[in-house]
Amino acid sequence: MDIRQPIHSEHARTLDTEGLRRHFLIEDLFRPDEVTLTYSQIDRIIVGGIMPVNSGVSFSADLGRHTGTDFFLARRELGLINIGGDARVMVDGVTFEVKGREALYLGQGARAIEFFSTNPDQPAKLYFNCAPAHTAYPHRKVALSEASPETLGAAETSNRRTIYKFLVPDVLPTCQLSMGMTQLEPGSLWNTMPCHTHDRRMEVYFYFDMKPDAAVFHMMGEPTQTRHVVVRNEQAVINPSWSIHSGVGTQAYTFIWGMVGENQVFKDMDHVPMTTLR
Repeated sequence: MDIRQPIHSEHARTLDTEGLRRHFLIEDLFRPDEVTLTYSQIDRIIVGGIMPVNSGVSFSADLGRHTGTDFFLARRELGLINIGGDARVMVDGVTFEVKGREALYLGQGARAIEFFSTNPDQPAKLYFNCAPAHTAYPHRKVALSEASPETLGAAETSNRRTIYKFLVPDVLPTCQLSMGMTQLEPGSLWNTMPCHTHDRRMEVYFYFDMKPDAAVFHMMGEPTQTRHVVVRNEQAVINPSWSIHSGVGTQAYTFIWGMVGENQVFKDMDHVPMTTLR
């Protein structure tokens, strides 16, 4: 497990490109027949990827030493969204079929978890966020048709996009984890602009649906101390609560957002006037 320590906003101002990438960028999320895990001490979120190909994949028995519990989800909840081929997830004897662009929520206490690809030639790619939890809510699959959609932006501002809210209170209960997927329309390049912060929640952005030579310039930093990180396909960026989070790509793309923190009010944002940005 890759451990990332919190970074103070004043420290972040001093970082060069390599320093920003080392602290905030997660570059390698999917490896065949493995689980990747990055533990951020910012709200103790764990970000990772699961790509079963030749065999089933499960969480290592020694993950409890990182969380100080008997097993990985003893005091945690987990949400995943499949961006690859169809998957089969077995959770304590119950099987969930998770297709591409579908989500699965696993509540606190799930113990025996194994992930499979339905077709090894088209392996599943299960991107997940995992957060501390205090209550055991029911496991549930959420299809794209069940997500709460919201279309925002316009072609004139290059940010026409649809937000699919998978793990939000309007769809199902969780302790603190919220997740969703935002898909930009062709010709649109910006996400979340005008930008915002929310001191009550941190957020992780995971970008995909990008060609090998495409890039997203992910914006972060304090509103008057902005920085950027160049992100490639299937990479993620950790965003502290003091940071803006926005981005512009060289082409349209899709990204998954995940939030943990004090509340789950999607519209609880501190909007930043465009004239404030520096």
